[in-house]
Amino acid sequence: MKVGLIRCMQTEDMCPATTCFKVMNTKKIAFENIEEDIEVVGLTTCGGCPGKKAVTRAAEMVKRGADTIVLASCITRGNPIGFACPHAEQMIAAIEKKVGNEIRIIDYTH
Repeated sequence: MKVGLIRCMQTEDMCPATTCFKVMNTKKIAFENIEEDIEVVGLTTCGGCPGKKAVTRAAEMVKRGADTIVLASCITRGNPIGFACPHAEQMIAAIEKKVGNEIRIIDYTH
């Protein structure tokens, strides 16, 4: 699996994504049923509210080899501050439309 990880821009100053990387490396939580090796091919942010840049950034990571786009839990679950992105569902739908059905979308990490 080649992962393109997208995280919340407003959370990046308080979280260096270490838990996201840890759960990928140990194949825990969102990655517990993944059998193949996991390689992170890109890490970026959504670009800030309302997350429109996440769509083009996901497409660019796919061009660069990602077969899976993962939205970090700061977007969909609000980790670490408990405030999920109000635009998460719309962002996911737009990413799916842009990258197509052959690209796997995982909507959280931990």
